[in-house]
Amino acid sequence: MRKAVRAIVVNGDKLLVMHRNKFGNEYYALVGGGIDFGETAEQALNREINEETSLTTKNSRLVFIEDAGEIFGIQYIYLCEYAGGEPKLQPQSMEAKINAGGKNTYTPMWLPIKDLPKTVLLPEALKSALLDGLKNGWPSQPITFRAE
Repeated sequence: MRKAVRAIVVNGDKLLVMHRNKFGNEYYALVGGGIDFGETAEQALNREINEETSLTTKNSRLVFIEDAGEIFGIQYIYLCEYAGGEPKLQPQSMEAKINAGGKNTYTPMWLPIKDLPKTVLLPEALKSALLDGLKNGWPSQPITFRAE
């Protein structure tokens, strides 16, 4: 089963997200991607954050484990402390290369947290977990949930 990582990065009153326009279907997701063979989850997390946003983070800790089903597998979701930078794709990233086609685009950005409740952030189960964590604090031990 596929394994992937996702990053929750908060900078003041903003949440780091990836705006997706997938052939006209627009939504937001957390930054992240698959864990490569021979790579730890933490190594994959750092690589994905760098490739997809150029940001630096520190003090990452696992807060959620999402069972996203057969296609997307297990998602390890880390709370990461923002250390610096502004979100932009690295030119050599797969996402930047896909953007060149123009119909399937990735745009890393800061989303105002106040806009999260009315934003299409997928999957919905993760959006609910994010809203709860932002409001009530993040779990001290990872919480597992199933994507719907």
